[in-house]
Amino acid sequence: MKTYILAHDLGTTGNKATLYDREGRLVASAFSSYTTRFDQTNWAEQNPEDWWQAVCLSTRTLLAQAPSVRPDEVACITFSGQMMGCVPLDRNARPLRPAIIWADQRSVDQQDWVGQRVDPAEVYRITGHRLSASYSLSKILWLRDHQPDTYKATYKFVHAKDSMVARMTGKFVTEPSDASGMNLYDLQQGDWSSRIIDAAELNPHQLPQLRQSIEVVGELLSSVADEVGLPAGTPVVIGGGDGTCAAIGAGVWREGAAYNYVGSSSWIALSTAKPILDPQQQTFTFAHMVPGMFMPTGTMQAAGASYQWTRDQLCPVEVQAAQALGLSPYEIMNLGAEKSPVGANGLIYLPYLMGERSPRWNPRARGAFIGLTIRHTRADMVRAVLEGITLNLRSILEVFLRQGAHIEAMRIIGGGARGRFWNRLMADIFGIPVQRLAILEEATSMGAAVAGGIAVGLYKDFSISEQMNQIAEVVEPDAEATAAYNRLVPIFEACYQQLLPVYDLIAENG
Repeated sequence: MKTYILAHDLGTTGNKATLYDREGRLVASAFSSYTTRFDQTNWAEQNPEDWWQAVCLSTRTLLAQAPSVRPDEVACITFSGQMMGCVPLDRNARPLRPAIIWADQRSVDQQDWVGQRVDPAEVYRITGHRLSASYSLSKILWLRDHQPDTYKATYKFVHAKDSMVARMTGKFVTEPSDASGMNLYDLQQGDWSSRIIDAAELNPHQLPQLRQSIEVVGELLSSVADEVGLPAGTPVVIGGGDGTCAAIGAGVWREGAAYNYVGSSSWIALSTAKPILDPQQQTFTFAHMVPGMFMPTGTMQAAGASYQWTRDQLCPVEVQAAQALGLSPYEIMNLGAEKSPVGANGLIYLPYLMGERSPRWNPRARGAFIGLTIRHTRADMVRAVLEGITLNLRSILEVFLRQGAHIEAMRIIGGGARGRFWNRLMADIFGIPVQRLAILEEATSMGAAVAGGIAVGLYKDFSISEQMNQIAEVVEPDAEATAAYNRLVPIFEACYQQLLPVYDLIAENG
């Protein structure tokens, strides 16, 4: 009986393969890494052949780790993948050049060219996203302008997971979550935007066919079955982009649910019946994996990265103590930070170590401690860092609330969600309950598995995600602390606004 789901999560550093059973239990997992090339400033490329080898290797490793699972018991292969890339494929599903991945920013000139042909505000209204070199459209146009032979030879422009599906099945497809990260997808119509395609002078036939995330889009070809390590004819499910898969893994599939991923970067995302289009374009909206639903999102650049910087630059004593005790340095740092009061004795931290996306959209923004006095301690500084990160996340949350979103509680996942002290700060600063989930770092592959299970009938619907990843702890906000943070919010905002001309002067001075 076919009772197992094989999910692949094609991330930036490697592919994680996971095996789930029909009850939603994780049976085994395996990871295979690959590299990113940064050949020039603002370039970031990966070799799709490395992805393929990682998929094949991790599949074989996974099945070796679960000897009780026979290859013919795998009900489907399903995918999550890094988003906003550009993978040019020929008719045989072979890449014509390295993939231009999400982190690549080379195509600013193409972004500006499109902006002269269609109002960027219209692009935001249609796609839910700012016109940006981060997205696939500008990257496709860069190929047209700089590598025309490759551009003309391309049969379809796809994403990471789509390229693997094409090689497995011969089907060139994508789905709404990845399509909505291209600056080419009409959120309301659920189709490619003819307005933007015409303005950009693209060939619409070079875009993949749109299917739903929970569809079987093909079967494993006999020509690659031995390589993959599974029987020919195994159903292949398209799945979704990694951000939306993470939402499902966090149980965020219905109206009113929200989650906060806390890693090196951090984002807040919701599940809504309609896109949230902010007048100031501070946030953006993806199509959800759930058909007909949407995922408004706001991403900040340096969340866990600020915390890590604090550990590395300010806390050598805590790091040494943690090594001696066999603990995480963050546990020692948090013990000290708990001794500092709400507001860190008047110390403000702006978490803009890498510029900022939501809600600032300012690459010139820089980090800062403001209000530092001779009386401040390292504990105050650690607390101020955690408060500053979370206050910035609150400003993203407030964008959604101003647009009428209803949020019952905040689910949290990612490595940064492990610290209970930070969980408590989040609840107090957000002013809503924080729900720490049992599984913090497998949510993305879990979301892909849910899509696969629904597609082949092993799971009834997306509600299985709440069973697969249950709430481990709920932290309620403290009313007194929330009131104190409410008074701190305008000070935090004023600090950023007052530094805007300083950021410009720093940038102009090189």
